Amino acid sequence: MSPESTSASDAQARPPRAKVLVASLTGSTIEWFDFFLYGTAAALVFNKLFFPSDDPLVSLMLSYLTFSLTFFIRPLGGVLFSHIGDRIGRKKTLIITLSLMGGATMLIGLLPTYDSIGILAPVLLVFLRIVQGLGIGGEWGGALLLAYEYAPKNRRGFFGSVPQMGITSGMLLASLALTLMSLMPDDQFETWGWRVPFVASVLLVLLGLWIRSGIDETPTFRQAKEEGNVAKLPVAETFRHHWRAVLVAVGAKIVETAPFYVFGTFVVSYATGTLSFDNTTALNAVTIGAVVATVCIPLAGRLSDTFGRQRVYLVGAAALGLFTAPYFLMLGTGSNLMLILATVIGLGVLWAPVTATIGTLSSEIFSTRVRYTGVTLGYQIGAALAGGTAPLIATWLLSRFDDSWVPIAVYLSLTAVVSIVAVSFAHRISDVEDRQPTRGADSGV
Repeated sequence: MSPESTSASDAQARPPRAKVLVASLTGSTIEWFDFFLYGTAAALVFNKLFFPSDDPLVSLMLSYLTFSLTFFIRPLGGVLFSHIGDRIGRKKTLIITLSLMGGATMLIGLLPTYDSIGILAPVLLVFLRIVQGLGIGGEWGGALLLAYEYAPKNRRGFFGSVPQMGITSGMLLASLALTLMSLMPDDQFETWGWRVPFVASVLLVLLGLWIRSGIDETPTFRQAKEEGNVAKLPVAETFRHHWRAVLVAVGAKIVETAPFYVFGTFVVSYATGTLSFDNTTALNAVTIGAVVATVCIPLAGRLSDTFGRQRVYLVGAAALGLFTAPYFLMLGTGSNLMLILATVIGLGVLWAPVTATIGTLSSEIFSTRVRYTGVTLGYQIGAALAGGTAPLIATWLLSRFDDSWVPIAVYLSLTAVVSIVAVSFAHRISDVEDRQPTRGADSGV
């Protein structure tokens, strides 16, 4: 079914769009808060508490490896939960994914360390990190489609950007939580201070579940289900008829994710380890960058309704690629102000047009019957290829090339090139997908 189609019942009962946006943003924020809480803790304490060794670099690499591992689990979670989302509904899937993510995060905050239970500590940490990955793998597509499929046709860019605000909002909350905790003496922070945000996150999860429980299924999916236009095996149909769109979505994700994790996660260890900034300054820079991004994302989404998703995305991707060298030069000055300014420009301003448009751009190249699966596969495979590995690759490049930032800048610029090429084909792919069969397309599966 075309997303432009509307039924008489939908016309009679306008969906509560403001409530839908709140539900989409709230759940997305909580999921990403849990996710980034782990990423920041991995840079600050997990290397010492769960992966102690004689070489600090080895400990940090192992800590980042657990952060990266989840990205390869996310596509699995995406396949599992997008199947449920395209077969049963968006709402039920979002309840499950939020519960999984929140439960795993709380349990991480209660884990004994390596000094207490030895090798079992990192094993349990990795297991809970996998559970987080399964949850976040299915969450993003559902939160996006909750907003996108309720949106008026002329405001899909803005609506699709709202759940993307959850990324920086969650990052902001995670940074603020650990910044407050890091104000205590180092021994107390490493003993119990870092645990407080993990355990307390269960309160946010309960709030998110309460809000989402009051939202109906999206009108687009309801109509598809009433018409019997639901895929029997969405992942098979997606790869059979929409593989071009999946490749575009994967490519679009590359530059949206690699620079983000360098500007927002790797920068903490790089600034405090290689450049000798203090923890608080580095975390404050990320926090301010996240605030600016949270404001810029919906603005960029609205601009995409006027100038087009593809154009806004490509401008942002090109700007990110060109900014990588200036970013590291600004950090290299050793100035606190330049660290903050570089993070604000990279994370707050230039990254915003890319992330604001990626969800709507991806949604528009898939039909309703496989949209959850299509956008999720593209997003999560792209994240696995470039997101989770970005801090790991950046740390390895830094070590391999004697603390030189140049290889990292080249790596980030290449991610921009890949995404620009992929998204340049988005309009052509959309035309191809529009000609694909709808009802009965998976009858041979």
